[in-house]
Amino acid sequence: MSVLVVIPARYASTRYPGKPLVALRGATGESKSLIQRSWEAAKAVSGVDRVVVATDDTRIRDAAQAFGAEVVMTSETCRNGTERCAEALDVLGGGYDIVVNLQGDAPLTPAWFIEDLVLALRDHPVAEVATPVLRCDGRALNGFLEDRRNGRVGGTTAVFGTNHEALYFSKEVVPFTSHSYAADEDTPVFHHVGVYAYRPSALAAYSRWPVGALEDLEGLEQLRFLERDVPMLCVEVEARGRQFWELNNPEDVARIEAMMVEMNQS
Repeated sequence: MSVLVVIPARYASTRYPGKPLVALRGATGESKSLIQRSWEAAKAVSGVDRVVVATDDTRIRDAAQAFGAEVVMTSETCRNGTERCAEALDVLGGGYDIVVNLQGDAPLTPAWFIEDLVLALRDHPVAEVATPVLRCDGRALNGFLEDRRNGRVGGTTAVFGTNHEALYFSKEVVPFTSHSYAADEDTPVFHHVGVYAYRPSALAAYSRWPVGALEDLEGLEQLRFLERDVPMLCVEVEARGRQFWELNNPEDVARIEAMMVEMNQS
């Protein structure tokens, strides 16, 4: 099965304008833009046939082409990354069995997260969409809770049933737990990793549907699938000692840089 990875990136982010071009300094002291680090993460994935950056902004296009990325220009009317992936697939003329959306704010995404995701969707007879989830340890959960206490929208959490099909995603910390956890202790909260694998038919249908009420309230694009009863598989992945965090707010730059230094990631 052929696999296309699309990295959707827009300049006019409401919370963090210009985010894809923000520089992140790694363990060696070298600075690279967020979009370059996300592209490098995608290129490290095995079993992928093509990686493209999808954007509507010439500044992002020029920066991406400068470090060697293939760029697909998409329209300004795309409301989220999933719609941008759908348009990019159309521009490329289709021809792929699985389309992966690696959002351009997740430079710490390990290659095996995406590899496990693609394998799970290939093997699942019902799911139209798959997305990775990572069990939070106490350190990660406390980071979520700290963000919420300070009025910041941090990472997204996921809940799913015994068949691992998604029940809900939220920017609040769900499920609620009153227990205090040690930094290295497993918790019942799962961090939703902002990566999706779609079958092309699901991706095409998504763009035809209006924005759903829950999607609008939470600001989470994947809820459009759940509101339409499209089965979404939550694939539990393992950190293997790696830390993971998305760049959602300016405050996350220092957090991600510290993680790269700690993991000796250049």
